[in-house]
Amino acid sequence: MNIQKSNKSNDLPKVIPCNACPAGVMHMRHVTYFTWLGDELVTAPNFPAWVCDMCGKREYDGQAVSILAMILNPEAGKPTRRVKRAPQPDTHNLNIPHRRSTNR
Repeated sequence: MNIQKSNKSNDLPKVIPCNACPAGVMHMRHVTYFTWLGDELVTAPNFPAWVCDMCGKREYDGQAVSILAMILNPEAGKPTRRVKRAPQPDTHNLNIPHRRSTNR
């Protein structure tokens, strides 16, 4: 696998080989991402994806997909449920008479 690295050490590789066609090379591009949320079409412009220069195959950035899924989650922004527990009695302050031993 021949991967060319960019000049910055933290950047992704500039190109990766396409796994769909033998001659293509995938480059990081920003494209419009389309997905359905129920019966609503949602579009996300400037979405990071690897795009093959020969066959056009797209592989979307996994971290960006995870973040978008979190944002589009119907439960996002709702408060979490807390389980209410019954208060526990404080056994140290109860006036419970202690049994005396009957051994004399």
